[in-house]
Amino acid sequence: MFELVEVILPVFLVVGFGYAAVWRRLISDTSIDALMGFAQKIAIPFLLFRAMSSLDLSVGFQPALLFSFYTGAILSFAAGVMGAHFLFKRDWEDSIAIGFGALFSNSVLLGLPISERAFGPDNLAANYAIIAFHAPFCYAVGITTMEIVKAKGGGLRALSGKVIGAMFKNALILGILAGIIVNLSGVSLPLPVTDAVDLMVRAALPTALFGLGGVLYRYRPEGDLRIIAMVCGISLILHPVIVYTLGNLTGLAKPAFRSMVLTSAMAPGINAYLFADMYGKARRVAASSVLLATASSVLTAWVWLAIIG
Repeated sequence: MFELVEVILPVFLVVGFGYAAVWRRLISDTSIDALMGFAQKIAIPFLLFRAMSSLDLSVGFQPALLFSFYTGAILSFAAGVMGAHFLFKRDWEDSIAIGFGALFSNSVLLGLPISERAFGPDNLAANYAIIAFHAPFCYAVGITTMEIVKAKGGGLRALSGKVIGAMFKNALILGILAGIIVNLSGVSLPLPVTDAVDLMVRAALPTALFGLGGVLYRYRPEGDLRIIAMVCGISLILHPVIVYTLGNLTGLAKPAFRSMVLTSAMAPGINAYLFADMYGKARRVAASSVLLATASSVLTAWVWLAIIG
């Protein structure tokens, strides 16, 4: 019960404040969009830049960590795609958009603050290592699979350009890459610059969590409850079960193991809806899955915290 009250509830209460603010019309949809734009395109990229520029790469980037997490992610994607197509008779393009929801855990807006509260700010190296590859990996898998289905396997050169172009338009990826460049170069940034970056960093997660609540208010569940339940089950149960099993088999150290399992147990991120919207496929399922899985993860995250200690 301690974990639920002291670790998890504060994070979801901030999300709830944003939800209630839009519900009671204390803040407009336009303002929420601006808030999320600031968080996702400016503040969080600064957070990732700061973390990557000072991260001990030899500690964070462990092969067993990345293998365990991303094997779980790709198997969850496959389960979502196959379940949507063969169990629920959705076409392949719809199924890929639905599978993307099972693939894309909310590693930044939920995984990072919950891990920080649970394990402390000095035990997040594994989180940042996962985040460094997360958006590039998930979008590469989702876009590549969707474009192959749409093109019936043709146009490899155009497909490669589309994937790479999508990667380098993502502010989170640019922040990560800039941080890694500074880290590897050994350059020390001037103190006023680091102080300014730290000010931005402190605004990142509270702003993003509040904005997330406002955005979720739009995604009220509408039909398709069985397929939405499938996505929630894959995201909140199957993915962490696979990651937990592989982490034990590979003998991963406890700090990395805990962060990895908890991150894999997070609900689909807003990117699940953005991907569906980008292709105009399964938008209702994606939006409702994000909302219901986020609400359900209040309890499932508590269970996983209890399991991993």
